Amino acid sequence: MYDWVKFLHLGAGIVWLGGMALVILALRPVAIQLLQAPERLRLMSDVLSRFFFMVWISIALILASGFWMLSMADMKLAPTGWHAMSALGLLMCLIFAHIWFAPFRRLKAAVATSDWPAAGKALGQIHPLVLTNFALGWLAVLAVTVWR
Repeated sequence: MYDWVKFLHLGAGIVWLGGMALVILALRPVAIQLLQAPERLRLMSDVLSRFFFMVWISIALILASGFWMLSMADMKLAPTGWHAMSALGLLMCLIFAHIWFAPFRRLKAAVATSDWPAAGKALGQIHPLVLTNFALGWLAVLAVTVWR
């Protein structure tokens, strides 16, 4: 059972980190290069809507599986990397919740009304937060892998 729960935990993390990598390193630069603001902002809003739905599912799986795996261990004996990964993961969840409930909502509302300056501002607020979560995600992977 533990191995299946760990598989779900890792899979959900891969979806979240992989999605951020795709958006940051591939989609965003190409969209900026090839598309004018209205098309680019519509595309990013629609892509992020789909991706963020997957992130919510990933968060649910990561939290449920992570808490379950931690419950199987004596926390005093758990590796330091597990504690670091837990703290970083919770911080990532809080940052994502902020993205979802603040700038992403503003992005969707601005795109719906074709308010391109407001949409650009909201998307500009999302980008550094996603970069932060991307870095924190890799720090969590590093912590749990190296810090035993």
